Amino acid sequence: MVERVLNFISKYLTAFRLPRVSILDILEMIILAFLLYQAMKWIKNTRAWAVVKGLVVILVFMAVAEILDMTTIIWIGKSLLSLGAVAIIVALQPEIRRLIEDLGKTNLLNNILRLGERQYDGRFSDKTMNEIISASYEMGRARTGALIVLENESSLEEFERTGIKVDGIVSSQLLVNIFEHNTPLHDGAVIVRGDRVQSATCYLPLSDNRSLSKELGTRHRAGIGISEVTDATVIIVSEETGKVSVAQNGELFRSLDVSGLRKKLEFSQNKKEPVNKKSNKKKNKEVTDETKGNEKP
Repeated sequence: MVERVLNFISKYLTAFRLPRVSILDILEMIILAFLLYQAMKWIKNTRAWAVVKGLVVILVFMAVAEILDMTTIIWIGKSLLSLGAVAIIVALQPEIRRLIEDLGKTNLLNNILRLGERQYDGRFSDKTMNEIISASYEMGRARTGALIVLENESSLEEFERTGIKVDGIVSSQLLVNIFEHNTPLHDGAVIVRGDRVQSATCYLPLSDNRSLSKELGTRHRAGIGISEVTDATVIIVSEETGKVSVAQNGELFRSLDVSGLRKKLEFSQNKKEPVNKKSNKKKNKEVTDETKGNEKP
């Protein structure tokens, strides 16, 4: 067994040698590193990420089969990989087309100059969180149905394209106006990235979970559905009851009060530094007073 492992290592790994490096070699490495970073960033924001993880599992399995000299499994794996390369290109055709389009629109020089400028302070600001909370309970009081999707790590660009571009700073007035009855943008979901409303009237996949309560309508099933296929945090305001719920990871947290909704949003915010509770009390006082006496858990 040990001998097979050593033979495998000696077969596929070459001896370490320090080559002579010129300025052109350094420039080439920088270019390749930048291209590799862009490719990994693109893969992570598309369905290709799931495909890559699946390929890694297959390659690890094949490496184990190679070490144990399982010839039949190795032959089947190599055959599947050759067919899989074509299947991946076909399956990811829309993403590849959008990648080529984005390359034509991207200002590479500005992107390079901006590297390292951004400081991480959570996915969205405290002001955005307060505006969303205020809008949610204001719409709840008025029995206005709403579906607000907050992007986390998984990209929601695929769903943004199904709606109408908004690209506006998040505010309670904007959200309330979007979901107002009989307005052009009220039907569908709003997608929020960072501190901006990206799109409205977006279509979301419905959950096919048969264990969900029959009393849940399309709005709640759509909220749960998008949380099943992405890591998004979804706020759902019921048109019938005015209650505010949150969907995360395929699970629905119903009838949240202000503090419950705030905890869910703080988790989604994912701040690196601990929250200063004393300073937050003053910031959140206006929102808490405004929504006092609303939903009970």
